[in-house]
Amino acid sequence: MSRGSYLFTSESVSEGHPDKVADRISDEILDGLLARDPRARVAVETLVTTNYCLIAGEVTGPAVDYAALARKAIREIGYGSPGFDPATLEVNVRVHAQSREIATAVEADTNLGAGDQGIMFGFACNETPTLMPAPIHYAHRIVEHLAERRHAGLRQLGPDAKSQVTVEYRNGRPARAHTVVVSHMHAEGLLQAALAEIVRESLNAVLPTGWLDANTRILVNPSGSFIYGGPAADTGLTGRKIIVDTYGGAAPHGGGAFSGKDPTKVDRSAAYAARHLAKNVVAAGLAERCLIQLAYAIGVAEPLALYVDTQGTGRADDARIEAAIRATASLTPRAIRDRLGLDRPIYARTAAYGHFGRAPDADGGFSWEKTDLGLALRAALG
Repeated sequence: MSRGSYLFTSESVSEGHPDKVADRISDEILDGLLARDPRARVAVETLVTTNYCLIAGEVTGPAVDYAALARKAIREIGYGSPGFDPATLEVNVRVHAQSREIATAVEADTNLGAGDQGIMFGFACNETPTLMPAPIHYAHRIVEHLAERRHAGLRQLGPDAKSQVTVEYRNGRPARAHTVVVSHMHAEGLLQAALAEIVRESLNAVLPTGWLDANTRILVNPSGSFIYGGPAADTGLTGRKIIVDTYGGAAPHGGGAFSGKDPTKVDRSAAYAARHLAKNVVAAGLAERCLIQLAYAIGVAEPLALYVDTQGTGRADDARIEAAIRATASLTPRAIRDRLGLDRPIYARTAAYGHFGRAPDADGGFSWEKTDLGLALRAALG
């Protein structure tokens, strides 16, 4: 029997967090390559630290100015201090061509084989309008809202920030904010009380009415001053925030990171496909919660396995939903790329505030968030 009342916590980080700076640079490079050649093969990792950026990986595609793309990403995030200045930081590039053996395995099958073996998960639930778990949804929105205010001119805030939201569940449903933690980089001289008021304004704007009450614990910069942040204070690496990127710990993660990888890498594309399918199952009213696992082998187009678990909330048997998914949507890497339009430069925007639970963009960004398969799934179920 599932618990009805409990606490669950998820965290998010801002676009200026060192690991997210690295993710953004990797995805900025991916976009730059895909804009020139939609068939580019890209696996780029980034390391950032005090006024230094290292870009490494494997690329088969057109020539791009890696350093210029890195500086563009850093500038748009909002860094410009002596410790991490896009105009002066050292950029080293160690990129080589993709392994011919891997390329052959991917291209050998007429449907395009998977770029690697692995397991990927997708999840959706009806706790929020975005069909995401409430703790990660609101953790993202808090730091995103603060970043929007910073970009709009609130210069007391720096780019680096973290949030953490503990949600109290009653009868299995999110009911209130039990504890909210926000640590935010700030200008020298900004008083703790003033920063706390700025944060509370964003909490009031983001959290549902009534979620903040007299018993909600709000912790703002609990360690004290946070003037020095970002890569100048802490090293960042691509792919270190995979739980932030997905479901905040409310659902499993296959282990592969997303940023810097082109869509032949099923770590990314199949995770997007699994979210797309899980979200459509829930949006169609076929379940209140849906977890989907996919498994692939390198060079093989068809997934080795598909698993569906509606966690006791399905309107149909899970095995029947699995069959309906197979009848509705091909899950080969080529089919996923075509269905979701993944060969486009749509990835830099995914690098912060979650790859899931975002509104689909007119240019094809976040296409995996569309709820366009409901009728087909219901028809397949009869």
